[in-house]
Amino acid sequence: MTVFKPAGLLVCAALFAGVAKAETEVKLGYALADTSHYGAGARAWQEAVEAATGGAYAFRSFPSSGLGGEREVIEGLQLGTVEATIVSSGTLANFVPETGVFDIPFLFRDFDHARSVLDGPIGQEILAKFEDAGLVALAWGEQGFRHITNNRTAIAAPADLKGLKIRTMENPVHITAFQTLGAAPTPMAWPEVIGALEQGTIDGQENPLSVITSAHLSEVQTHLTLSGHVYSPAVLLVSKPFWDGLSPEDQDAFRKGAVAGAKAMRAFVDDVEQSGVDTLKAEGMQIGTLTPEQRAAFREALAPAYEGYARQYGEDLIRRISDSQ
Repeated sequence: MTVFKPAGLLVCAALFAGVAKAETEVKLGYALADTSHYGAGARAWQEAVEAATGGAYAFRSFPSSGLGGEREVIEGLQLGTVEATIVSSGTLANFVPETGVFDIPFLFRDFDHARSVLDGPIGQEILAKFEDAGLVALAWGEQGFRHITNNRTAIAAPADLKGLKIRTMENPVHITAFQTLGAAPTPMAWPEVIGALEQGTIDGQENPLSVITSAHLSEVQTHLTLSGHVYSPAVLLVSKPFWDGLSPEDQDAFRKGAVAGAKAMRAFVDDVEQSGVDTLKAEGMQIGTLTPEQRAAFREALAPAYEGYARQYGEDLIRRISDSQ
């Protein structure tokens, strides 16, 4: 016997199926404002996935540490309570120690060198290690080369850092470097930094121009030293429980979307590298640039730290990175 269903019910059922499909929420948390390079990456990632899947996934972004600090968000990914994040490499060393090799000071010559290493075999080998930590790393994003800001003095030599309380990420490579240079590194989650600078709890911090400009650090810092001491990548991550529940086609959409997000971040950084210094100067910051000779003096002062890095990460890996074209 044929059973006829009213046309209205069929339409309602179809609409309901479409709504249900579109309600697969993807919570995407990150530390900076939506106007930052993180925000640019998040939007490109979202747009690419939603286009490729016909709107089957609805991204819900939580910028400005709306889901907590980076460590908390990563732990949320491990638990499956957060689906996705864009996160700095500095925090990741606590979860995937091998990522710390990229934080070695003065390891990368320039942007082309850094991007070539991350997009090549070395970078992809390290991305694959994230699964052991219950995470799925889809692409290397970017923050740029890190520079030092502070409220006490211009920095032209390692001696100028002596005793300066510099906020660092919770990153052993960064902490060791600043300790070796005579500073007082102070690990601190990003949401606490602006208040600590305002109150004088710390003297300064170090970040790429993309962060210094988007966080308006010129409002709380006087001196900017263009040191370029560390190249700072970022990673676009998803939760492994979430990833394992995706079809192969949707996994491909998320991976390609993450690559689009990474490209958007790099484009943002390229723009800031052109315009950021002029913006900060106009906002009143006193800006200095390390000369090649001054950078060499910093590298010489870091010799004890380099010995430790070689023991930790292996001379061969560090040499592979240094020698890459």
